[in-house]
Amino acid sequence: MQINDLYRSVTSRIIEELERGAAPWLKPWKTGRSGSGLMPRNAATCRPYRGINIPILWDAADQGGFPIHAWMTLRQANERGGHVRRGERGTPIVLVKRHGPKEEDGEPDEKATTRSQAMLRTYTVFNVSQIDGIGDEFLSQSAPEPLPVRLRHAWAFVSATGADIRYGFDGAWYAPAPDYIAMPAVEAFVDPESVLATVCHELGHWSGAKHRLDRDLSGRFGSRNYAAEELVAELTSAFLCAELGVEGELRHAGYIDHWIALLREDQRAIFTAAAKASQSADYLHSQQPTTEPADR
Repeated sequence: MQINDLYRSVTSRIIEELERGAAPWLKPWKTGRSGSGLMPRNAATCRPYRGINIPILWDAADQGGFPIHAWMTLRQANERGGHVRRGERGTPIVLVKRHGPKEEDGEPDEKATTRSQAMLRTYTVFNVSQIDGIGDEFLSQSAPEPLPVRLRHAWAFVSATGADIRYGFDGAWYAPAPDYIAMPAVEAFVDPESVLATVCHELGHWSGAKHRLDRDLSGRFGSRNYAAEELVAELTSAFLCAELGVEGELRHAGYIDHWIALLREDQRAIFTAAAKASQSADYLHSQQPTTEPADR
């Protein structure tokens, strides 16, 4: 598949989902594996996927009914003695091939593409559930930790970012000039996981401050810039919640119409937003203690 064809097909699919009031980044928990192994990864290398590939693979797992978020290329499967079952269809995703030795999946934002002279191409992966003959180690998943343990780890992650989070407001937002996150009282949320999901959304905005990742946070409600930044924050929250094993209620409902308009205007917008969300998640991970795994 050509990269422009992937832009069109992915954007059309996400618009279709949004028009139904849902989105592919709400789907990882639908497999029933809450709290464990929700981020798509390459089963052969154990490397997590990034950027737009995350919602692409979440959607493919939901559509295919795959219980495991682990994927391989045909070559990787064959090298491990496996074979893709007859009639199975692969899922096209994106590879960024840079001038030099480094490659990574997912698309960078437009500024990063120009700076690093990255070239984009597509390749196809198969879920391990579509592959016969590979070892059981590729098909198994560890049991999730109990929810109280996951919540404790998630709050430790939030605390380690050093963000100034203040509670008791009538809504949730990030205030750039004083550099703090405003949150309602904890009691205003339906459950503890929804508190964390909202905090992660605001941490997405917080990471974009000028002295951090330097994104444009000046857009007003209803503007293209505002919709794009809210999409970055929403995806950041989804990515972090999946990593932390937190099934929180994301804040998508009020932005759906604006996102549909944005995606109809620019078929690359979701690719750019997902790449910036991965950068945001990377930044928040970089604030963690040095015991945090370096290779994400």
